[in-house]
Amino acid sequence: MRKRTLFLIAVLLLPLASGLAVVQKDDPKCKDHPLFPTRIPDSWIRSCDQKQFDAYHFTVARGKKETVEGQLWKISYYPQADATSKPSELQIQRNYENAVQKLGGMVVYSEKGLSTLKLVKDGKEIWTEVRAEFTGKYGLCIVQKEAMQQDIVADAAAMANDINATGHVAVYGIYFDSGKSLLKPESSQAIAEIAKLLKTQPGLKLFVVGHTDNEGTIDGNIVLSQARAEAVLKALVSEHGIAAARLRAHGCGQFAPVAANDSEEGRAKNRRVELVKQ
Repeated sequence: MRKRTLFLIAVLLLPLASGLAVVQKDDPKCKDHPLFPTRIPDSWIRSCDQKQFDAYHFTVARGKKETVEGQLWKISYYPQADATSKPSELQIQRNYENAVQKLGGMVVYSEKGLSTLKLVKDGKEIWTEVRAEFTGKYGLCIVQKEAMQQDIVADAAAMANDINATGHVAVYGIYFDSGKSLLKPESSQAIAEIAKLLKTQPGLKLFVVGHTDNEGTIDGNIVLSQARAEAVLKALVSEHGIAAARLRAHGCGQFAPVAANDSEEGRAKNRRVELVKQ
């Protein structure tokens, strides 16, 4: 009798229980990206990731990808379990494509379940990949393109050791905008260490040698690497009082790589300034 009573209570409560839908809440460490403050209705953030600097390979044509480096966000959205209807892949893609285009951006590539978007906003180039599933799940990968802030710069003592041992040293931490020869402000630490090296060794004379990756034309890279080497030389002379007679600039272009140019990592190693003992 008691079991039958409990069974009847359970049956009576079942409609009430079915109406109490469990609402999935966002992962507490996650939030929408500022570029997309709204999301597809009835969706929640299952997971996210953010990196101060990383690279992502965006599809720009069938069988072709472009690597973009900078600050990276990944956000994964799931539909609520009780959603009466789930958005199609196309609905998700078109929502984000339209949002970017209204901000002045463009759709770089689109196919079923995948869109690559590009936008310049407040002087920043922002790439977005939208991946959508028929289940209503979708994910965003967003990269705000920028150069990495070099945290580790060889000091004057380390430079001296390499020059004494091998006659040359590669200096990373000297920055230029793509295709430009104007030194960026964040290069100041590396330039200061080169100046310190020259001041502690008054008899040392150096070739300041510019190198590029293989992007662009051969002749253009020669001109660019020469201009960058001259920019470093001028900074040492004008900002640190190094005698110009102790320095000579030379551009090697892409002809002395230290890594393969097949990856962005390799190309980054090849874009460098070297100090060579005269």
